[in-house]
Order: sequence, then structure tokens, then C-alpha cells
Amino acid sequence: MNSNGKTSKNNRGNTNRRKVKRKKNSKVKLFIYFLMFEILFSVGTAPWIVYYGPFDNLKKIIVGTAMSSFTHQYLATLFLSDAQIAKIRGAGTTPASGGNQNQNLNDINTSNHNGKIDTATINGNKFSGRVLIIHDPTKVKIGYTSKLGVEGETTSQIAKHNNAIAAVNGGGFQENSSGSKVVWTGTGALPTGIIISDGKVVYPKNPDMIATQKGTAAITKNGVLVVGDHSIRELLNDNVVEAINFGPTLIVNGVPETRDSFGNSIDSQGAQPRTAIGQRKDGTIILLTIDGRQGLQMGATIKDIQTIMLKEQAYNAVNLDGGASTTMYYNGHVINNPCDKFGERTVATAIIVKH
Repeated sequence: MNSNGKTSKNNRGNTNRRKVKRKKNSKVKLFIYFLMFEILFSVGTAPWIVYYGPFDNLKKIIVGTAMSSFTHQYLATLFLSDAQIAKIRGAGTTPASGGNQNQNLNDINTSNHNGKIDTATINGNKFSGRVLIIHDPTKVKIGYTSKLGVEGETTSQIAKHNNAIAAVNGGGFQENSSGSKVVWTGTGALPTGIIISDGKVVYPKNPDMIATQKGTAAITKNGVLVVGDHSIRELLNDNVVEAINFGPTLIVNGVPETRDSFGNSIDSQGAQPRTAIGQRKDGTIILLTIDGRQGLQMGATIKDIQTIMLKEQAYNAVNLDGGASTTMYYNGHVINNPCDKFGERTVATAIIVKH
């Protein structure tokens, strides 16, 4: 009897434990289903909240970031029309003042320079970066891939081939090599725009093939940085001996730009890794790189770059190619954190600093 009683109690105990376990399992499953629903609901509704909700700044940043990346534009185009994207990015019909405003080259004094180079680190909530301060602007030159038209080289390779102590990536480039159907994704085979190096027009072969170049970054024989929109002929007439272009122009004669050469808001491209060059009134050249696309640090907007350049006392400044191309080389090492999965991306051109 005792044995049967114990067995009965054990059975009831086991049954109760199974019931409790089933209840716990049901609660866990219910919680998991709830989480899955929340995730799916958030994924499904988030784009509509972002793109059609009242969060204008968030909308501008996300659209700008997506549209300034060749591989992620679908994040905006999937939900928005071209007209809606243009409106969010602040496109207008008024040309940028940087493209038409006359730069006063006589405002820059390059007579009291020295060979010193200073470095600094920039830390922000959404990005980090590096600055090189070049006190002798005549040491700043344009380097380019030795395999022009075939494939690019990394910024550090271009620097080493030119016996340069420092360098940042320069202008943009096309995705395929000349006369080839093979896509040279990211190899920097051909530049977009121009290359003037050591007083010679390297690209294109016929200087009159292309007219005005937007977002010019050029250096005169005396070390003055020329920015804005210029034709090759105009640059050569101003005694320019080094030049590339990308844009947008950030600062002209100490005045920050509000629109780019196409009439878009200066802050319409979202957060990305960035590279830029500027010059103070005393002739000092400022080379800037901002890292991004890493962890919680997406990068900087064009407005952020403009603000940093103003804090660095830039009198004239222009944005260069960014994204995976952003690289800063100094004294034998890459000193920023390029976001390309292979480390340094090959590019067509670089701004280099000779010894």
C-alpha cells in the first residue's frame, strides 16, 4: 500500500512537472513568436516611417547616404521616386556659388612656409578621422597610377613610387578600363575628370575634350590651392601645375558653400568616409580623411567636412573622392582605417606630399 501510494504520488508529481514544463515552453514559444512578429513588423514598416514620416533630418541622412553609394542606392530607389529623392536631397535650380564665385588667389600668402608636417586626430560621435597639416604648399603634388588606363594603384603605392612622405586619395575614377568589356570594379583604371601633374596635362590627352571641371582641386606653381569649377585652359592660365577634380567645393574666399555645382544642398549626400583638401590664408595645406562604414561610425556628411575645414581655418577647400577610397598615408604607413574589405582600395589619383 505504501509502495502504491508512493508510486501514485510520483506519477502525479511527474505529471505536474510536465504540465509546468509545457507551460514554460508555451511561454517561451509565445515570447519567440512575439519577437519574430516585432522584428518582421519593424522591418516592414521602418522604411515607410523613415521615408514618409516626419523625421526630415533622418530621412535626409539615409537617402543621402544611400544615393552616394553605387551599391546601396536601392535602399532609396525601392521606396521613392526620382522626384522624391531629389526633393529630399534638396536639389534646386540655383547653381552653387562655388562653381561661379571668383576665387581671389592673391588672398593666399605662400612666401613664409617651412617643411614641417603636423598630424592630428579627430573624434566625433559618428566618425573619427585624421588631419595632416602641410606647412609648405609647394610640396603638394598630384600622383597617379603608373598603369593609367589599365588598372589603379593604392594610395600608398602611388606615394612610394613618387618618393612622397604623405598622401591621400584624390579624384574619382571609372569602373572599366579603356577598350575593354571587362568590368574593373574599383580598380581605378581611368580617372573621371582631369589630371595635371608637374605642369603637364596627363588626362585627357586632348585638353579641349572636356570643358568645365566641377570641384577642382588644383595647385599653382607658387603653391596656391585653386578650387571651384574650371576648364583645363583656365587652370593653365592661372599657372596651375597640379590638378584633379571631384567636389563639391566646400569653401571659397573664407565663405562656406551652401550648394554644389548641380544646385543640390551641400549636405545632400549623407554620411560616408570622406577625403578633402583645404588651404589657410598663410598657405598651409590641410589634408583630411574621415573614416566610416565601420561599426556604429557611418562617416561624415559634406556639411561635417565643411565644418571641420572651417575649424581648421581653411580659406578655400574642396571635397575629394571618399567611401572605400578614403586613405591617408604618412611616413611609410596608412594611418587611417580604410573601410574596403581588402584594406586599401586601388585608385586613379592621389594628392601626395614630396620630401
